[in-house]
Amino acid sequence: MAAARVPSTDLSRVVEALEMIAPRWSVWVLMTLAVETQPLRYSEVNARLPWLVDGQLTPRLRALSEAGLIERTALSRKHVTYGLTDRGRALLPTLEALAAYGDQHLDKPLVETKVTTNGTTRVEMLPERIPAAQNAEDALALISYKHATALLWSLKERGPSTMAALHQETMPELSVAAVYHPVYKLSEDRLVTITPQAGADQDTPTLSTARLTLTAAARSLAPVYQAVAAWATGRPHTDAGHHPLWGTVRLPAAVRSGQWAAHKARHTTRAAVPVAQPPAPALAKTWRPNELFSSPITGPCR
Repeated sequence: MAAARVPSTDLSRVVEALEMIAPRWSVWVLMTLAVETQPLRYSEVNARLPWLVDGQLTPRLRALSEAGLIERTALSRKHVTYGLTDRGRALLPTLEALAAYGDQHLDKPLVETKVTTNGTTRVEMLPERIPAAQNAEDALALISYKHATALLWSLKERGPSTMAALHQETMPELSVAAVYHPVYKLSEDRLVTITPQAGADQDTPTLSTARLTLTAAARSLAPVYQAVAAWATGRPHTDAGHHPLWGTVRLPAAVRSGQWAAHKARHTTRAAVPVAQPPAPALAKTWRPNELFSSPITGPCR
């Protein structure tokens, strides 16, 4: 049975919400402020994100303030504080869903990890533990670039589809060629499968005749889209599971093997700071405001 058609206003608001928080370091700033019970001064925010310089932190604070997610309060000329607004705090379930998706489904480099079992310690190569804020940013990068979410939503609604159908559904005002790049990007990120038409070249399928389908990793984005749709349309998060398109997906969490969706690390000119590894691989757990980092660190591990 085909999924119920989702109002275009729902999708457009989701895309707008994702674009609002997609710029680099936005999630880090929001999750840093979420940890605190009181607003922070600029110097205090900077102390918690020491790898950011003024040219990176100030624009993020300004943009998030203009978006209504952060409240800037000037108590005096030299005493300005920043804290989450009610709207910003309502966004936390979306960041939590993004962090959980990144933790469960994005590739992680294997690192030497000490594992102790029954008093015996050994070294194993296990997926690196990534800070929650970085997991959220990396997951956001998969779905926030132009047309990505619109294409995923269309495939979720239509089922396996052709390039022509997706083009007509998501970007009819543009040329057919405009849909090629985002579809290839979704394929590289393992969110979409491109299947050549019977009899076509299996090594170099042409998008004009290939069938496009969502992967399991894409369908597992359901909790993310549920959360952001509820927030973007002003509904309480308790209603998120009732989304007409994404609300019925109930897939088991993936083992943290790093085999689902591609992980494109965001590089920084700052030296990466190693994160202490857990004693054994743990099941992915939901992020909470007091768990911004997977372990004490002084900078991002990406």
